[in-house]
Amino acid sequence: EGIQNIEFKDIEISKQLNFRIKLLGITEMLDNKLFERVHPCLVKKDSYIANVSGVMNAVILNGEPVGESVLQGEGAGSGPTSSALMSDLLSILRGNIKFPFGVSSKKRKSIIPYDVKNYSNSLYLRFEVNDKPGVLSQITKSLADSNISIERLIQIPDNKNKRASIIIITHQTNESNTNKCLKSLSINKNILKTPTKIRLF
Repeated sequence: EGIQNIEFKDIEISKQLNFRIKLLGITEMLDNKLFERVHPCLVKKDSYIANVSGVMNAVILNGEPVGESVLQGEGAGSGPTSSALMSDLLSILRGNIKFPFGVSSKKRKSIIPYDVKNYSNSLYLRFEVNDKPGVLSQITKSLADSNISIERLIQIPDNKNKRASIIIITHQTNESNTNKCLKSLSINKNILKTPTKIRLF
């Protein structure tokens, strides 16, 4: 999932909530199963990953018992990109093509993928709505019916256009339930566009 649904409003609101939005690639083992995903995340402003900016990229590894290790360097721009490209081309020309995991895929032990339907996470949800009585209660009732608990709720009125932004931070919740809930809310004519969903990390 890319950043195409992130708006400037989300960046401003995340600052107020003491978060930054970062596009993360995450790989982890859950119940001895591999879970990989790429999507925008809200990360705490004082975390290491929140303060990697500009052309810099970072890889954070958490292992047992070694703990956390960080690799950081330029990952964009003409210099790093051309360097990486030339390095790959020269390796191919020299015949120095290594297996990406150090061994052939045929010799690697197969890993069972984690079922994303079982994944739980806290979420940032932003609804753009008509500013009418009862709209907020319709949204919160639908969340409650889907067993989604609200940790924090902010309503930002736009009196000029008779609209409002409703921002909800959830407690840990099953993403499958959330998607079903948001789909059920799509028929609500007071919700003016598809809600924005960003995971907390």
